[in-house]
Amino acid sequence: MRYVIIGAGVAGFAAIESIRSIDKTGEVVMVSDDPHGFYSRPGLAYYLTGEIDSKALYSRSKDDYRHLNFSFLNARVKRILRAEKKLELDGKPALAYDKLLIAVGAQAIPLNIAGAKLQGVMKLDHLTDANDILAFTKRGRTAVVVGGGITALELTEGLLARGMNVHYLLRGDRYWSNVLDARESQAVEARLQEEGVTLHHHVELAEIIGKNNRVAGIRLTDGHTIKCDLVAYAVGIAPRIELANECGINCERGILADEHLQTNDENIFAAGDVAQVYDPLTGHSVIDSLWNPAREQGGVAGWNMAGRRAAYLKSAPFNVTRLAGLTTTIIGSVGRGRDEDVMGIARGDSETWRELPEALVAQGGFDVNHIRLLIGDKRLIGAVLMGDQKLSFPLQKMIANGADISPIRDSLMQPNAPVADLIADFWMKWRENIAA
Repeated sequence: MRYVIIGAGVAGFAAIESIRSIDKTGEVVMVSDDPHGFYSRPGLAYYLTGEIDSKALYSRSKDDYRHLNFSFLNARVKRILRAEKKLELDGKPALAYDKLLIAVGAQAIPLNIAGAKLQGVMKLDHLTDANDILAFTKRGRTAVVVGGGITALELTEGLLARGMNVHYLLRGDRYWSNVLDARESQAVEARLQEEGVTLHHHVELAEIIGKNNRVAGIRLTDGHTIKCDLVAYAVGIAPRIELANECGINCERGILADEHLQTNDENIFAAGDVAQVYDPLTGHSVIDSLWNPAREQGGVAGWNMAGRRAAYLKSAPFNVTRLAGLTTTIIGSVGRGRDEDVMGIARGDSETWRELPEALVAQGGFDVNHIRLLIGDKRLIGAVLMGDQKLSFPLQKMIANGADISPIRDSLMQPNAPVADLIADFWMKWRENIAA
């Protein structure tokens, strides 16, 4: 049996671990055109700021790879030949497979404006992109960041940490308006401004101005110009479905996969950012661009590839990130629909976050610490925590398990309610009841 995984991200690596937990002897081959292999994509933010070096992006040792007994082939897959069960590779012999996992992730949606091909126009998809950005940064230069979500902020903070003067362009009236509420956006923006970022609201990029084929400035739709040396963008990502589409695998926005991560070809599976996975609990097929769902999907795909029937049951999506120095956890449905700064989904994002929940809102205070709860009839639908993270784990568990909060619902909705204290007390009692 030969298992082939296309892609070197966390979904592919988790699949190898699952395969090896069942099949110790089958051949496993990981194919990727990323020369850096498996590393932490979320860690790129801290690599950009200089808080970690490139070695810290690699969480696995040579012994880990040796134990899993797989081979890594640095190559670009040109086509999937389903009838022959082979991959056509660029510059290398064709590779046969018995079971195939497509885990090629997503790529940044390019800027579709004049000047987008100039030297100094940057994105942050991979480690190679991060290295290109670092090679271009110099203290005292000026950068412009365009886009929304977590990646745009990672770019802003990384460039700032490298001594650049940073302008951040926002099409709307505030940052990440479809996930954060006004107070949360304002807290992030205030911190960015304190750090020296120049924010521009209600503006739109019209053209990147070049000189000698390099970025020299930008022009906005209102005619204003800003001189700059670098333009970094994060306007959304698109799942890399080209290989699947070309060979007749069913796709919509991503590769359609059932709860077993299987496509319409019984020998081909999909997981991670490229996959649009069916959720039997809601009846919807959803794209997540989060590390944990990618890892879980890859793991379930690996089990099914190796013959163990297992279903991926989507839990409430959550992510712990840092927004302008504020540790922030986002869980479940918390949003307001569309974000003007992002086309579709963003990296580090979940479509579930963007849902418009029919819920009441309870909020705690905001100096450094803040909590916002989305409350349904009997359960918590979503939560945002900024600053103090002591309630992050309890809220993840309560939302994931559909805890009945009826006993404290009315209290939570009172003006100036001690939201954190109410949740902490309820968590202790609920946990004891579950254990009993």
